[in-house]
Amino acid sequence: MRKRKRVVFLADCQSFYASCEKVANPRYRNKPLVVAGDPKRRSGIILAACPLAKGFGVTTAESLRESLRKCRNLVVQQPRMAHYIKTSLLITKIYESYTPLVEPFSIDEQHIDVTDSLKFYGCSPVELAEHIKMRVMKETGINIRIGIGENKVLSKLATDNFAKKNDSGIYELSKEDFSPLWSLEVNKMFGIGSRMMVHLHRCGIKTIGDLANTPLDKLKSKFKQVLGRQSDIHAEMLWNIANGVDESPVVPDAFEQQKGIGRQTTLPVDFDKLDDIMVVILELAALVCQRSRQKGYLGNVVHVGAQGADFDQPMGFSRQMKLEDPTNITKEVYSGAKKVFEKHWTGYPVRKLWLSLSNLQSDEVVQLTLFGEREKQMAVESTMDRIHEKYGSTSIFFASSLKKSSQNQILSRKIGGHYK
Repeated sequence: MRKRKRVVFLADCQSFYASCEKVANPRYRNKPLVVAGDPKRRSGIILAACPLAKGFGVTTAESLRESLRKCRNLVVQQPRMAHYIKTSLLITKIYESYTPLVEPFSIDEQHIDVTDSLKFYGCSPVELAEHIKMRVMKETGINIRIGIGENKVLSKLATDNFAKKNDSGIYELSKEDFSPLWSLEVNKMFGIGSRMMVHLHRCGIKTIGDLANTPLDKLKSKFKQVLGRQSDIHAEMLWNIANGVDESPVVPDAFEQQKGIGRQTTLPVDFDKLDDIMVVILELAALVCQRSRQKGYLGNVVHVGAQGADFDQPMGFSRQMKLEDPTNITKEVYSGAKKVFEKHWTGYPVRKLWLSLSNLQSDEVVQLTLFGEREKQMAVESTMDRIHEKYGSTSIFFASSLKKSSQNQILSRKIGGHYK
């Protein structure tokens, strides 16, 4: 029996953060708008730029100062991550009304397997894509672009290289006709950054077609010369993408089981005193543990990292240690993090800190101690969680957060490093 060809969409929200701000502020509809770090200080980088702003040459990841030089009338909005997440979840619900097979690729991109949906609705892939596109615009005000293929790789390539660039915002890419794709420069393929492009050029590969049509054994041999370790893995992965090979299913719960829970912060100035740094690490540990309890997880690997401000002479470390027992108690996670930091920090000024808890497991079974105070500590932190939920994240905190080095107020207003 012949295997039925799958039909997979990759739906991408156009300039997502900027689009959300324009929907929330209709007065900016016809103005160039960007979402960036700190509009008041005119600092930070561009996280998203609307098409009008891009028309002035504004690009994501460039500095806000540089963007303002290109466009004096630029509207600058501070990121509101909670709002973007809420909008993303609403869009997901729309996709799920067509099929349960919806897998997030990022906050603004999702894979949708519509193979069975097409038979139910009695329409072509392009017709269904048009209907989904219309509904998302009508219900959220967000414009989406949809790439269509028989797997996730093809739909992603279709979106990035064609659907984002044509008037309809929809493009179907088939394995039978790769000529539009193969003629593109190799860096137009996802998974290839500037450094990898240099390596590929050294191998004589300039276009996606060059990559796809190089025999895999020969490609592995070339990669071994320029990359060395793990070259076979890189070669096979990129060769498969270039040839549209991907057997992975669209999995709705692909990210349901988290591997780790973490928080990070960039400090306003360099910290070079251990006591000041430990205040921030305790605050990070408290936030990580609070999030772990909310999600019902314990972890027994604590990961700590630090980085200096001088990018020309990078200083820093990223190390981890295993705790005795799985935990989500702040005191225990902080104790492990403190040991890691004191062991690997050599006294250089620190500008960025991060902490995470991994090797997660359900908190339904907790190891209690016969003579310790673990049960009491768990009860205290559960009480703190309820107070935070009712009165806000800064309503109760550790006394050390009264020190000048505290970042508690800033951390409480951010999600994923950006303001809520």
